[in-house]
Amino acid sequence: MQLYAYICLLFGLAMFISFFTRKLNENIQTTIAITASALVGSLLILTFGSLGWFNIDKLAISIFEQLDFKSFLLNGMLGFLLFAGSLGIKLPLMKEQRREIAVYALISTLISTFLIGGLIYVVARLCSLEIGFVYCLLFGSLISPTDPIAVLAIIKSLKAPKRLSMHVEGESLFNDGIGLVIFTTIFAVAFGGQEPTLGGVVGLFLQEAVGGILFGLLTGFIAHKFISATDDGSLEILITLTIPTVGFVMANYLHVSGALTMVVAGIMIGNWTRRSGFSEQSQKYLDHFWEMIDHSLNYLLFLLIGLSTLLVEFTFIGGVLMLAAIPICLFARYVSLWIPFQVLKHFRSYNPYTLKIMTWGGLRGGLALAMALSVPAGAAMISSSEGNLDVRDLILLMTYAVVTFSILVQGSTVEPMIKKAKLVDPRRVALNKLGGPDDVIPHI
Repeated sequence: MQLYAYICLLFGLAMFISFFTRKLNENIQTTIAITASALVGSLLILTFGSLGWFNIDKLAISIFEQLDFKSFLLNGMLGFLLFAGSLGIKLPLMKEQRREIAVYALISTLISTFLIGGLIYVVARLCSLEIGFVYCLLFGSLISPTDPIAVLAIIKSLKAPKRLSMHVEGESLFNDGIGLVIFTTIFAVAFGGQEPTLGGVVGLFLQEAVGGILFGLLTGFIAHKFISATDDGSLEILITLTIPTVGFVMANYLHVSGALTMVVAGIMIGNWTRRSGFSEQSQKYLDHFWEMIDHSLNYLLFLLIGLSTLLVEFTFIGGVLMLAAIPICLFARYVSLWIPFQVLKHFRSYNPYTLKIMTWGGLRGGLALAMALSVPAGAAMISSSEGNLDVRDLILLMTYAVVTFSILVQGSTVEPMIKKAKLVDPRRVALNKLGGPDDVIPHI
């Protein structure tokens, strides 16, 4: 009951901040305002605690630890948020860009994982920190995928050109699932006692990724059949709720990627079932129902991201790695996109701001923090000039720095790029000249 009360109070706080943000300035992105407010509140609580004022820092930390942000997101909210986000994906546009999305989701995520891992390993060695390479790769795997929750929340509100928007959204939804699979694979090698053999790693990866996609197809098909078999509008909407609940839990029990399951099932329901399964009444209310769930959970999630400052323990060496992680992650993101982009641009016309927006708009969010928090405390210790340091604390500190910078700085400054992208969109020029259909020129 106490945990439920905490969640209710935090939910109310998120709505309260959202309401006053809208009242003060409608142009402020609500998710960024909520994160910033929670961050400032957390820092004030910690500062007052260190000065002996109010003494609520221990209570706040205790509440946050009881909430268990990792489990709350990875085993609960994630299914709802990914399913809600994938419902809005238009399959014709995604099919047109399926090769790009697949390349960026898989190849770019892998390149980024190893590039970040290698650079963090080098910086750690320069700081005389004997950290194992596998732990650097673990950080690279959790921070490389862009967070679809953060990306969708901000990109949609800015109304980017639809092909560019679809490209960023599609990549974030799938590289999120791929990133979770890569993280799970490296985590098993680092902490699960598995031998890092090529066959074992590939087998685990295929089980999670391919298994998640296949189970998503099965889940979407079953839900489609049930929805098609009734004309009760309320029941049809309620059936969709079984996907991020029963479907997500079953995926986790089967040890396949729940994230990919939700994305695939969401795309099926949002395209196939929307067209041929729902009654007329349900078609009107489907998007509205899931938008409300999406917005409410997003506000709560971004509040928790800001409050997670309470769990971060700052050290000098950790601070050095924290400051280095931000430019390293941005550099790795750009390089991992630039390499396949040099090949893909020969086959399709791109908006000149595509690479910049994909790099700067590739936000990290709560999912990265949840994965960082899943690293077991005390499982890997390294010696330093400050004594023994827990690898988990270092990973969490770097992750928090990148996530905070991503949401507050990148999220609040990506809008000018998107506005410029709208102005130079070559499709609009072609349409004005030719008066042709929307897809005269393939463009992202």
